[in-house]
Amino acid sequence: MELLPSKEQISSYIIHSQEEEIKRIAIELHEGVGQNLYSILTGLQFIESGVNQPNIVNYVREMSQLIEKTIQEIRLLSVELHPPTLTTLGLLPAMKSYIKLYTSTFGILVDLESTGTEKPLPDRNSIALFRVCQEALANIAKYADTSHVKMNFMWKPDELTIAIHDFGKGFQQENMEKNQHSSGLAAMKERMLLTGGQCVISSKIGEGTSIEISLPLIMDQRRECSDKNSAS
Repeated sequence: MELLPSKEQISSYIIHSQEEEIKRIAIELHEGVGQNLYSILTGLQFIESGVNQPNIVNYVREMSQLIEKTIQEIRLLSVELHPPTLTTLGLLPAMKSYIKLYTSTFGILVDLESTGTEKPLPDRNSIALFRVCQEALANIAKYADTSHVKMNFMWKPDELTIAIHDFGKGFQQENMEKNQHSSGLAAMKERMLLTGGQCVISSKIGEGTSIEISLPLIMDQRRECSDKNSAS
């Protein structure tokens, strides 16, 4: 008799499928829509150079500027959906790149520090950690009413811990289930549980919210070795 998949396996499969679809959309935005708009922009700039009527020149220039702005927005959206540095350079460079975008968009300064030696992570765990940090920062921008965030990456031989503190208005934890962003907080915890890690959230009114994300690294290495052995 064939065993039914567990709840964790189903959740992990759904998240993996979602990430693949997000990656496809990000690539299509950048290489499809973005490239088409760039071609239109080039055409408008060519028309502008050959037109003599001032009113037409001004109109074409305005259209060019609008398209250029749209191209930039699509590039930023593409990076936000699936940062290319995550798979090529790793979690920490991807987080630094995203924080630059985050600060320029929301005006919130994120002070990122990393201690210890960064270690390579399996793709599924890098994506999970990035999404949890991304969700934490998104919640801060929406609800925390702050201009400063502290983020610490602490690399140990057997564990990675990420601590995030927002110095914002905070909330009462006993009312967490009624909180506006409770579903986002629950999703963060669920993602970490599926990777064998944890996400602990604490908050005090007037003192801000702290999030501590932890992931065992020895388990990752064993799992990665097991996957490689299975593949061979």
